[in-house]
Amino acid sequence: MKSSTSLKVRLPALVLVLEIVIIALYAVFVTYDDDSNAKLQNNQTNPMDNALYRDYPYFADVQVMIFIGFGCLLAFFRFYGFSGMVFNFLTATFAIQWAILMQGFFQFYYDGKIHLGVINLLNAEFACAVVLISFGAVLGKTSPVQLLIMALLEILIFAVTEWAVLKYIRINDAGGTILIHLFACYFGLGVSFVLYRPNLNNGHTKEMTSYHSDILSVMGTLFLWIFWPSFNSALTFKGDDQHRAILHTFIGLSSSTITAFALSALFNKRGKITMADIQNVTLAGGVTVGASVDMMISPVAAYVLGVMGCTACFLGYKYMTPFLAKQMRIQDQCGIHNLHGLTGLISSVAGICAILLATEETYGPSMYQIFSHRAPPEGDPKLLELQKLIPGLKAGLGRTARDQALFQLAAVVTTIAASALGGVFTGLIMKLQFLASPSDEDCFDDELFFDVPSDFASIASATQLSDGKLKL
Repeated sequence: MKSSTSLKVRLPALVLVLEIVIIALYAVFVTYDDDSNAKLQNNQTNPMDNALYRDYPYFADVQVMIFIGFGCLLAFFRFYGFSGMVFNFLTATFAIQWAILMQGFFQFYYDGKIHLGVINLLNAEFACAVVLISFGAVLGKTSPVQLLIMALLEILIFAVTEWAVLKYIRINDAGGTILIHLFACYFGLGVSFVLYRPNLNNGHTKEMTSYHSDILSVMGTLFLWIFWPSFNSALTFKGDDQHRAILHTFIGLSSSTITAFALSALFNKRGKITMADIQNVTLAGGVTVGASVDMMISPVAAYVLGVMGCTACFLGYKYMTPFLAKQMRIQDQCGIHNLHGLTGLISSVAGICAILLATEETYGPSMYQIFSHRAPPEGDPKLLELQKLIPGLKAGLGRTARDQALFQLAAVVTTIAASALGGVFTGLIMKLQFLASPSDEDCFDDELFFDVPSDFASIASATQLSDGKLKL
């Protein structure tokens, strides 16, 4: 017997509770930061010194990635376009609201308040990206109620993990390889492991794309591709660090794109290009350069990383995804392990190598800005010398290159463990019967949760009739 999937009470009730909690927390804890507080701004203040003009362009770019890039990319199923795009919209909007609070308590809380500025919104969007990547693992098999619960718990676990890694392990991760891509990937796989559906291992009648859905999805890819340099460079030091981050990201994306076309044609039995490869594999270079994106790795290294990431991602879709589903009970619907997990691991190794090879001869004194934890500690005479060359340089921990590399490795292990365990826990909560989980038969179907246009039924019937004839 099927359990009810009606949203009539479930969704309004959950949204009401969430809004009451958010309103209460915002009322008690959230205030303006210095750049948005009228009391601290006056006619003597140069408005162009306001952080808005530094941070808003990156915020706007990441907004496009979150709502248009991810939204279109997830609309690739023929009968699940409404759900892929609209559930992305719903989940992202809530995740950003919630992340402002959760990250705020750990990063922007002082004098009893969370101080809100555009930088908070930018950080919250990165946390939102974590949720949307994880969403890809269970696309088509969850209700909007389940997705809101996933966002609620994942943002909390992510905020705690991010705080612990940055405060106690202290790493270099400008492009978010460890704390965004690896966390999101293994959290999503943890959820998928718990929500495993054995009856769907051999596919579903509506698990298909169409000409128009593939075009819409590749539009999402293009939006992500265009704005990925902003994603990777948004939180780097302004100036040459940010400049390198943009250069490396573009070079890595470019090399992974042409490699994806070549591999797609090479491995296709008829020597043709597969749209699924273009929608996903072309983006691999943006992830692979992430951990070392602001370092002096050289343009050729960025190019090679793009090729390596693309190749690993492509082979992962071809061989790893079926293996995970059949042997490990993990149905990775959008292949997030390939685009974010495998590439994230390659990127982490590349970042560790870049740290081990970093010298003052290559970086000059600015090495201690980029690798801030390698700066001399307070009281070290060398710190005073460096501060004469770089005014405002803060004391570091005096780590060696080897020390920092080991801490990077520790962060990778810690993040994967925390995210996987958090994903399993979240999956157990999402599995509760009253959260409107669709049956196996109703997966990948917009009609379950949406009022669909009149032509939807005729298209679905024609498709099922065609499938029946093919089977006969």
